[in-house]
Amino acid sequence: MSTLKITTFQAYLFWENREKNLKNLALRLSSIREKTDLIVLPEMFSTGFTMNVSELAEEMNQATMQWMHDQAVKFDCVITGSLIIKEKGNCYNRLIWMRPDGTFEKYDKRHLFGLGKEDETYTAGNKRLIVELNGWKICPAICYDLRFPVWLRNTEPYYDMLLVVASWPERRSQHWRTLIPARAVENQCFVVAVNRVGHDGNEVYHSGDSMCIDPNGNTVYYKPNDEDLYTFSISKEEVAKARRIYPFLRDADTFKITEKVKT
Repeated sequence: MSTLKITTFQAYLFWENREKNLKNLALRLSSIREKTDLIVLPEMFSTGFTMNVSELAEEMNQATMQWMHDQAVKFDCVITGSLIIKEKGNCYNRLIWMRPDGTFEKYDKRHLFGLGKEDETYTAGNKRLIVELNGWKICPAICYDLRFPVWLRNTEPYYDMLLVVASWPERRSQHWRTLIPARAVENQCFVVAVNRVGHDGNEVYHSGDSMCIDPNGNTVYYKPNDEDLYTFSISKEEVAKARRIYPFLRDADTFKITEKVKT
């Protein structure tokens, strides 16, 4: 069974300052000294979680995408996180899965945070993404998606890891710390969840609480409050063992998710 080495960066983000964020992120990532397979950044890592799309939205061939490719080449690994993308008259909170060879996958956030008027600013995605890396099947999700277990339910073909990038405020951190282990246990998979830290431009504080939880709900990694760059390894054998001992997934309901239509 394969082992996956993951580097998470629970970063402080400078509000709506792409140039400063990309420079700081690159500087901090430069301290990575061991080979890693995957670097994970928070939601909207280049700007912070903002509705200011008129000034900050980028097209797919612009600065942040090029920065991601540069970092993937530098570390010879996949790098992922979400950013603001404009495309065909719409704006998306889009996760990019960037490979060193310049090829990439994309996932547009399905569940838009109405309380923050994200649903009035961005267009929701309708397609779940499963990517493969070193024999692992990985399902990326973005922040608010974590609250919707039907969307993330592990149905055939099963994924091995749920990956959540987020800008989740401290005032609801108890929900975050509850939902992540729940998703791991119910889907019999690892969950790697990466949040930001610090205050944003609306004076909302983010306490981080980034973590990795194994298929049995045990904590592999957890970090509150401080900016943190951390590398750890997880074993696919743990996933296989959990499903072999407790074959719960085979008893799950079957269902079909319909297209999400904005009304």
